[in-house]
Amino acid sequence: MRALFPGSFDPITQGHQDVLRRAALLFDEVVVCVMFNANKTGRLPVAQRLDRLRAAATGLENVTVDSHTGGLLVDYCRQAGIDVVVRGVRGVRDLDYEMPMARMNHELAGVETFFLAADPALAHISSTLVTAMDRQEHAPG
Repeated sequence: MRALFPGSFDPITQGHQDVLRRAALLFDEVVVCVMFNANKTGRLPVAQRLDRLRAAATGLENVTVDSHTGGLLVDYCRQAGIDVVVRGVRGVRDLDYEMPMARMNHELAGVETFFLAADPALAHISSTLVTAMDRQEHAPG
């Protein structure tokens, strides 16, 4: 069974890497895919995100890296023959955000969503937090 692990991965975090490693153990193939998120302003170019994802997938023989920055997630799933989307959730807030999308993906294309609970040691990490810390670290002054 093929699964899609989508995200903006801007940047990829230890939490993303953990979900990717665990998904690779559960599915025959995992496609980790940089997707466009209209609610986020991209900081890193897509090519750089793809390079970082390839590095994170080193040693995971059943993982491929791709991007889809135009169209819906279900469009990509249809084109790639993928019926399962993997999403990492850190808590109720993530689940509240993810559930309506999961329902819509199922209604539109029969795509199921598989939720993986975040490792508690990594649950506090988000791309937004990593970006904010990086900006603070490189701020003049």
